[in-house]
Amino acid sequence: MKLLYKEWRREVATKLKSQKIVREAMDQSSNAPMHLCHVNKLTIFINRTYTVIYSVALSFLLYYRASFFFHDTKTPILPSLIVFAAELVSSFEWLLTQAYRWRPVSRTVFPERLPEDDKLPAVDVFICTADPEKEPPVEVMNTVISAMALDYPPEKLHVYLSDDGGADETLNGMREAWKFAKRWIPFCKRYKIKCRSPKAYFSAAEDENEDGALGVTDFIQERQIIQEKYEVFKERVREYARHGDTGNSKRRDHSAVIEVIQESSSNHAFEENEAKNMPLLVYISREKRPSHAHHFKAGALNVLLRVSGVISNSPFILGLDCDMYCNDPSSARQAMCFHLDPKLSPTLALVQFPQKFHNISKNDIYDSQLRETFSVLWQGFDGQQGPCVSGTGYYIKRLSLYGKSLQEDHKDLMELRKSVGPSNEFIKSLLGKYNPNVKMAQLAETQQLASCTYEDGTKWGEEAGFLYASVAEDYFTGFASLHCKGWNSVYCDPPRPQFLGSGTTNLNDFLVQGTRWSSGLVDVAISKYCPLIYGLSKMSFLESMCYAWIAIFPICRFFSLWCLATIPQLCLVNGISLYPEVSNSYFWIFSFVFLSSVLRHLYEALTTGASLQHWIYEQRIWMMKAVTSHLYGSLDAFMKKFGLREASFFPTNKVDDIEQLKRYNAGVFDFQTSALFLVPLASLVILNMVSLSVGIARVIFLGELEKLFIQVFIPFYVVVVNYPIIEGMLIRKDNGRIPPSVTLWSAIASIIFCVLGSIIFM
Repeated sequence: MKLLYKEWRREVATKLKSQKIVREAMDQSSNAPMHLCHVNKLTIFINRTYTVIYSVALSFLLYYRASFFFHDTKTPILPSLIVFAAELVSSFEWLLTQAYRWRPVSRTVFPERLPEDDKLPAVDVFICTADPEKEPPVEVMNTVISAMALDYPPEKLHVYLSDDGGADETLNGMREAWKFAKRWIPFCKRYKIKCRSPKAYFSAAEDENEDGALGVTDFIQERQIIQEKYEVFKERVREYARHGDTGNSKRRDHSAVIEVIQESSSNHAFEENEAKNMPLLVYISREKRPSHAHHFKAGALNVLLRVSGVISNSPFILGLDCDMYCNDPSSARQAMCFHLDPKLSPTLALVQFPQKFHNISKNDIYDSQLRETFSVLWQGFDGQQGPCVSGTGYYIKRLSLYGKSLQEDHKDLMELRKSVGPSNEFIKSLLGKYNPNVKMAQLAETQQLASCTYEDGTKWGEEAGFLYASVAEDYFTGFASLHCKGWNSVYCDPPRPQFLGSGTTNLNDFLVQGTRWSSGLVDVAISKYCPLIYGLSKMSFLESMCYAWIAIFPICRFFSLWCLATIPQLCLVNGISLYPEVSNSYFWIFSFVFLSSVLRHLYEALTTGASLQHWIYEQRIWMMKAVTSHLYGSLDAFMKKFGLREASFFPTNKVDDIEQLKRYNAGVFDFQTSALFLVPLASLVILNMVSLSVGIARVIFLGELEKLFIQVFIPFYVVVVNYPIIEGMLIRKDNGRIPPSVTLWSAIASIIFCVLGSIIFM
């Protein structure tokens, strides 16, 4: 008996010890961090060393320019002054960009360490569309369906679509999307499908879908059934689009429509059961009248903010563009790794994922992937107080968007009414302990919240919600409403892209988009919210430098490039030297500044996975955008500032032209765009071709190589990098070439510029 007793006690002790080990492991797991921040010290050392050395070289270069004005020379003052101004502006822009290189970081998340599903906070998804002709309903519905299929508790996921066009085909498409999603979502969860966009999933090769059930008979059969249902769904949505009312008048003038998409009954018990596990899906088309400003995308987002506040009122919001589908269902859980961190959460407003695109070709001649922004700059932004709101793919805290009256825990109802409007239900949602109700969508309260007059006399667009002073509402809101109010953000770039969108694949859309972005950013730069003034006392110095660069780089780039692409060339034609001779010690300063800048760009391109060829594409597209998009965007902003024109917004075209797409995939430029874009490009290239020819002649016949080496090299570099423009003018005969009439006008403009410049400078 004693022996048995001892053995029993030994077993009990062993069990207790094992239970203790399990408890300790669980405690360690619960205390384990949900995310890690990695600081690459070697990269920081390289960046800071380069900054110091390059700054010294720039100081010598600027000293050389400044000392010129104190020496008696035969060189005309005006061209020297213009080039000096361009170099000063370019140097200032470079200085601002060093804030991004000061402390770049990367992050890793551990979603498996999150609490149980019942403890996760709810998430509202906001998707905006405006024009069914430029944003095809099938593409929009794929984004909606992918958002509904996120790996998140369905009762805590609510998807809202804002349709600013008020299009019947979009509403009907939502109803069809709901029906299809009842079969699609269970299929994705059952077989752990990662890509939750049906179009992307069925378009990819089977071995690219990464589902673990490939080859299983049940899976293959069900996949075939789902694909057939998708084809039916797609055809129905397109049929609605073919017969829908797409008139421009309706887009600008229509009443509010709010509908919770659901079916009251179903003929199939399976679908009836699955519908109970579906996220909430809501269609919202706010009221628009020609007599009332609608504030573009920011206005649509603020309506979503109010209406969702009384229907679901989730503490976190996922913002998506209508073409940016969910490529990985775990994005919400990854974002919660930051938002639920008790050390980070009190001041964390935003988790930003990078914008990545599914339709980028291997050549990517237009740099549509925005490599530098999301692979270099935003990591450095994250090393400060975090990046700005970047248009799409962000999880933002609802509280951070409600303005200072609520953030300061101000309970004065009259003040709240002045700030956020007269809706009692919405005010209740702000004060806590509010039970949102889906039935609110059927009541007049939500119609009031979506009306075009609701914001009259309130602080919406000024302090509450997304801000209205710029068409770049994402950047402006991140700056003035979040970081200037003490909020922080983080940038998360996991190995698998969480969201994939449609990048621009033709020159026209690329330059139009760039013009719109430039206009919105310069709006902020020339307003009272200029980060160089407004942000210095409200955030860290380096963070304000990051914001300042984004706002003013269009101005800096168009000014410096226009000056440096015309004045040295004009002087070269007239035999005027603006740069030191080869024998002068300052020649090596200018050479170092240029070569180190170019090699630094090459280093960053190669270390972020780009090729040598793509580096050349980036050099070219940087020049093309500077002389067109940045110029017109800046002019547009100044004209709005002085009341010469009203703000406008044109959605980026999401419809692919087959011929243009073929040229893009082949790496051939398509010059089917406005003459307003083509004439400046062609004129500058012609001017540089002429100056290069004259420069070579001077070197050969007059022996002026030492005197004019740098000025001969500049047009040579411009001509080589921009060879596709020369090819489009002189060699190509296809529809994508530069029209002969544009080439003629560009040549005339170049001749006039040369004649006038020669008269002025000589």
